[in-house]
Amino acid sequence: MRELAQVDPLARALPALFSPTPTAAKRTLEFFTANIRNPNTRKAYARAVAEFAAWCANNRLEDLAEIEPVHVAAYVEQLQQRLAAPSVKLHLAALRVLFDWLVVGQIIRTNPASSVRGPKHSVRKGKTPVLTAEEARALLDAIDLSTPAGLRDRALIGLMVYTFARVGAAIAMRVGDVYVQGRRTWVRLHEKGGKQHEMPCHHNLDDYLHAYIDGAQLAGDDEGFLFRSSVGRTGTLSERPISQADVYRMIGRRGAAADVRTKIGCHSFRATGITEYLRNGGKLEVAQQMANHESARTTGLYDRRGDGVSLDEVERIVI
Repeated sequence: MRELAQVDPLARALPALFSPTPTAAKRTLEFFTANIRNPNTRKAYARAVAEFAAWCANNRLEDLAEIEPVHVAAYVEQLQQRLAAPSVKLHLAALRVLFDWLVVGQIIRTNPASSVRGPKHSVRKGKTPVLTAEEARALLDAIDLSTPAGLRDRALIGLMVYTFARVGAAIAMRVGDVYVQGRRTWVRLHEKGGKQHEMPCHHNLDDYLHAYIDGAQLAGDDEGFLFRSSVGRTGTLSERPISQADVYRMIGRRGAAADVRTKIGCHSFRATGITEYLRNGGKLEVAQQMANHESARTTGLYDRRGDGVSLDEVERIVI
């Protein structure tokens, strides 16, 4: 185990349950480093596995071979008392795939989580807060454009609204990912799984991006990050990419300045863009392609056109 820890410091953080031998520790470490490529999935699964290992330690389950389906089922029952169904299903999914990985690696003989059922959960409408077209327009118009940071914020929010881009794909963009093709500005988004997704720009987004690139003097630096972090409160930009946490805080500030009372986040602009596209006659299957979703059902979760209908019906109750 000492040799493994010297090779990779991450091995030192492995729960004792999953590192009883150097072979088991190496196999577990490979699961999180070689098998899972998405950093957000890696973090979520690591938290789930760590919580399960802590639960096992509290219940004196110290050997992987001792864990049976009844133990996993008992753990899931306890999770349901404090977590929502989607979170419980994520925890169970993490255990299933990890135990599968250990079975294939001949660390354990069977997967104790494979036969355990999670809670039922069916979603027809997403929970992401959505802005109206008027609120989104007011937020964009309220941004102070006198600094490169202001131009950046408008371009970044505009990108998420008009291309349905995920924030992770947006902040990974380089300057060269904004390019002209057929006399039209296009953007190249770096999506999950290493996929590239190309989209033509709405005329507003075209203006926002070129105003930002010119104002921040980024033209020609094709390999540099497009959306860069601010230097303190100066409004000038560094060469480092803006982080997702900084984007979230920026959105909060911009929303407050525009008197937007909806509690919005990074995903709100993706949902807002999809909803407004469909509200104005767009097709769900085209929205799916624009959002780079594998399934139209996923795109449908962002369709919040029914919210307005529900409000109108509620107002019919005249008392």
